[in-house]
Amino acid sequence: MDINTKLRVARPTDHLEDVVRFYSEGLGLVVLGSFEDHDGFDGVMLGMPGAPFHLEFTRSADKAERAPSEDNLLVFYLPDKQEWLTAIDRMAAAGYHSVRSLNPYWDTRGRTFEDPDGYRVVLQNDSWS
Repeated sequence: MDINTKLRVARPTDHLEDVVRFYSEGLGLVVLGSFEDHDGFDGVMLGMPGAPFHLEFTRSADKAERAPSEDNLLVFYLPDKQEWLTAIDRMAAAGYHSVRSLNPYWDTRGRTFEDPDGYRVVLQNDSWS
């Protein structure tokens, strides 16, 4: 791998519409694409146009389970304090409230939110060094 490598995080959900709302209205990600009944799967990709990552959520006839633990995290580093506060305010405006992180490290400079499937997202007011 090198600096041009792109990352897709893909996972199933039984709550596709609710999960898309959490990541779009709450986190501010953009729907980049979607598909219906592709070999029995529906899906939505979210991210930021031009960013080297995106998230894909799929739904099928098979039941998807909740997150296996409270320490399943996606961490977004927001070094600018105002940008971080705006992100937290956007989550609150969309109806999402922060939860205590299982690992207290994430509570010192971040806020943790739980999506409809029990997976957690940390908005960290720090730079990635």
